[in-house]
Amino acid sequence: MKTSISYTDIFKLSIPIMIGSAVQNLITLTDTIFLGRVGEIELGAIGLVGVFYLMIASIGYSFSKAGQIMIARRMGAQELEKIGTIYYSMLAFALSLALLLFLFMQFGGDYFFALFVNNKDIYTACIAYLDYRSAGIFFSYAGVIIVALYTGVARTQVIIYNALVLGIANTILNYGLIFGKWGLPEMGIAGAGLASTIAEGLAFLIFIVYILLDKKNRAYGLFGTPNATHSQTAVLDEAINLPKRKFPSINVDIIKAQLKLSTPIVLQSVVGMGSWFIFFIIIEDMGKTELAISNIMRAVYLLFMIPCWGFASSINTLASNLIGKNKMDEVFTVTTKTAILSFGVTMICAVSMLIAPEVVLRVGTDNLDLIQQSVRLTGVLTGILALFSIGAIYFNGLVGTGATNQALFFQVICVIFYLIYIYVVVHLLGCSLETAWMAEFYYWIISLVTSIWYLRSNRWKNIQV
Repeated sequence: MKTSISYTDIFKLSIPIMIGSAVQNLITLTDTIFLGRVGEIELGAIGLVGVFYLMIASIGYSFSKAGQIMIARRMGAQELEKIGTIYYSMLAFALSLALLLFLFMQFGGDYFFALFVNNKDIYTACIAYLDYRSAGIFFSYAGVIIVALYTGVARTQVIIYNALVLGIANTILNYGLIFGKWGLPEMGIAGAGLASTIAEGLAFLIFIVYILLDKKNRAYGLFGTPNATHSQTAVLDEAINLPKRKFPSINVDIIKAQLKLSTPIVLQSVVGMGSWFIFFIIIEDMGKTELAISNIMRAVYLLFMIPCWGFASSINTLASNLIGKNKMDEVFTVTTKTAILSFGVTMICAVSMLIAPEVVLRVGTDNLDLIQQSVRLTGVLTGILALFSIGAIYFNGLVGTGATNQALFFQVICVIFYLIYIYVVVHLLGCSLETAWMAEFYYWIISLVTSIWYLRSNRWKNIQV
C-alpha cells in the first residue's frame, strides 16, 4: 500500500530522536564504562542501581508519551492552538511526580535496596550513587516533557543539541569525579551519580534557551494565544504577531485525559523495567562474576538499543498523526516501514559485536578476563537485538494508536513468561548464563506476535485521545 510517509521521512524524524532517546541510556552507559575500570563491586552496583534509576526515569518518560501522542493528534488535525495547554498541564504533573519520587529515593532508597541486595559492599555502593543521582529526576522529567512537545510536532532538532551537551558534560565530569582528576575530589561511584546529575542540569538549560528563542512555537500557544477567535490562518498569524495574549492555564481535565492515556504506558514501563531489575537480582544469586558479565552485556545492549528507540518514538508520533489526519489505513504500513528501517540500522551496528567482540565489550570493562567470559553471550545478544528491533516498533505503533490498555495487557503477558522462565532456568534448573539471557529472546517473540495481531485487527480505530 502506498503511503504519504516515505522511508526518508521516517529516517529524518528518527535521527534526532535516536540521539535524544540515548539520553538516559548514555548516562548509565558512561557510568558503566568508567566504573568498570574501578572494580567488580562498582560494576555490579551500577548495574543494579542504574536499572533502578532507569525504571524511575522511565515513569516520567512514559507519562510524556501520552502528551506526545495527544500533541501529534492535534498536529494532524491542525488544532495547533491546543498544544500549549496540553504541554503546561503535562509539565505541572510531571514535576509534581518528580518531587514524590525524589523523596522516595532520598528517604526510602536504602530500605528498598536492603530488600533485594545481599552483598553488603554492593548495597553500600548503590546507596552512595543514589544519594547524588536522585536530584537529577527533576531535570529528567522536565526534559522529557520538552522532548514530547518537539517530537509530537515533528521538530526534533533540539534533541541533538541537548544530547551533545549531556554526553560531553557527563563524560568529562564522570572522569573527573570518579577518579579525582583536575583537582576534583575522588568520589568513586558517588562521583558518577553527582556527575550525571550536573550533566542533566546543564543539558536542560539548552532546552530552556531553545524554547525562548524558537519563534515557531508561538503558534502552539506556549506563550499565550490571542483572545480573538478567527479562522485557523488568522489564529496562527495573530499568535505570531499580536502582543495581546491569553496565556494557557493548567487544565485539570487535560491532566485527567493524559493520566487515562498514560497510566497504562507508565505501568508498561514499570513492569518492563521492573522485570529487568528482578532479572539482575536473580543473576546476582549466580555470583558476582555472573552479575559483572551481565552488566557488561547490559551496557552493550543499551548501546545497540539506541537506533530502535529512536524509530520507536517516531512511530508513536507518526501513528497518532496519521489518525489525526484520518489516514488510519496507512498506520500498519508505516509501522512496517519503520520496523524495516529499525532492523536494518540495528543489525548494521550489531554486526560489529560478531566481527570484533573483544573490542565492543570494552564498552563495559577493561578487565580482559571478564571480556573473555562475556564473548560467549554475543551470539545470544545479537539474536535478541534482531527481535527487539522489530518487536519494539510494532509495540510502539500499537501505543501510538492510543490502545495503551491493550498494550499493557500484552506487556504483562510477556513479563509473566519472562519472570517464570528466568526463575526456573536459574533457581530450579541451574542453567548457564546464556540460557538465562534467552529470556529476552522469548520476551520479544511474544511481544512481536501480539502487537502485529492487534494492529491487523483494526480494533484500535475507534479510540479517542
